[in-house]
Amino acid sequence: MAQYELTMPKMGESVAEATIIKWTKNEGDSIKIDETVLEIATDKVDSEIPSPFEGKLIKKLFNENDVVQVGAVIAIISSDANASVAETPKTAAPAQTATATSAPTTASTPADVDFSGSDKFYSPLVKSIAKEEGISIVELDSIKGTGQDGRVTKADILAYLPNRNKQVVSDPVAATSSPAASSAAKSTVGVPDNTVLVQRPAVSVGAGDEIIEMDRMRKIIADNMVMSKHVSPHVTSFVEADVTNLVQWRDRIKKDFEKREGEKITFTPLFIECVAKAIKDFPLINVSVDQTGTKIIKRKNINVGMAAALPSGNLIVPVIKNADQKNLVGITKDVNDLATRARANKLAPDEIQGGTFTLTNVGGFGNVMGTPIILQPQVAILAVGTIKKKPAVIETPQGDVIAIRHFMFLSLSYDHRVVDGSLGGSFLRKVADYMENWDTTRIS
Repeated sequence: MAQYELTMPKMGESVAEATIIKWTKNEGDSIKIDETVLEIATDKVDSEIPSPFEGKLIKKLFNENDVVQVGAVIAIISSDANASVAETPKTAAPAQTATATSAPTTASTPADVDFSGSDKFYSPLVKSIAKEEGISIVELDSIKGTGQDGRVTKADILAYLPNRNKQVVSDPVAATSSPAASSAAKSTVGVPDNTVLVQRPAVSVGAGDEIIEMDRMRKIIADNMVMSKHVSPHVTSFVEADVTNLVQWRDRIKKDFEKREGEKITFTPLFIECVAKAIKDFPLINVSVDQTGTKIIKRKNINVGMAAALPSGNLIVPVIKNADQKNLVGITKDVNDLATRARANKLAPDEIQGGTFTLTNVGGFGNVMGTPIILQPQVAILAVGTIKKKPAVIETPQGDVIAIRHFMFLSLSYDHRVVDGSLGGSFLRKVADYMENWDTTRIS
């Protein structure tokens, strides 16, 4: 009787664990090759895990809502239809054990934090952050979680840290005696002494009101948006661009382009190309601020994320990697492929990671402009509005004339800690210049 181990697959460099959200197969069910066995979720994206084997599912080693490390055995599949339930392999461990032992410790962090004293579940990442920051189990239990069943997420603990010295800590020994606690206090440089913790207001429910539970992705989006506004002082600049050349060029070549390349060309690849060019001119827009808030990380790669709307109404941001190194055909293929698979919930976790700048098209909803929220740890995000025909004064050798032109608003939200108005405004103007001066003689 041949038995096979189904393991949690690697899902990108920064993804070390995933949560099982649904088993699509039960013990005893037959499984075909590439048939989905379970659905998992990371803090980035939901995915399906297919079986590389054909046979029968004879043992599930984890339950729904368990957090499992990448590489851990999650199920046993037998090729023998009459197989009985196999013993759990020694390499597998219960969910609590598999996750609790993976949090790294270093000489500079307290290694004696005992998480066994709590009846709450914490992911390895949350435990690791707690150890690094010297957060005791008592203090960790006091943090209000926004995850499933009130679980404390990465976003919760990171949002808690900057205001930690404003909290009333119920474990004063842990707050004062740990070296890591001192470093945590230092990490609040830049936080004003008069910082006020904002409490959510009480909300009454009236007769006839409907209560709708947020789905998992909406909760993650909510956490990330609140965290971003808390971390970055947002400033937004606007320009209006005459994109007549760009519009007329696309209208002229789009049919031939589709015949030649087998791809429809939308405005999004054109915008991404202009953004990538402008980033090369202003590389300090392609940066991040480290967790201490005192160091700037200048990114080598230009990876442009594009916000895509899902059928559920939520947003996801797949990333065009090394956008500056691709021609328009390559960008178009990437945009169409990622957008199609995003709508079908088929994106891999690695495809929504590593972005260094984000583009969002609010014009797709008929909006003329927007003030988008920065996707951390990036420092800027560009919103493009709908394209409208307008009368405009055009200067010609024979004098000024009034003509019908295509205009659109561009709005750039940026992190004012590191992007001043001069840099933000100049970069935004450069993007508009590339759009306005689009080469109408190019083939593609």
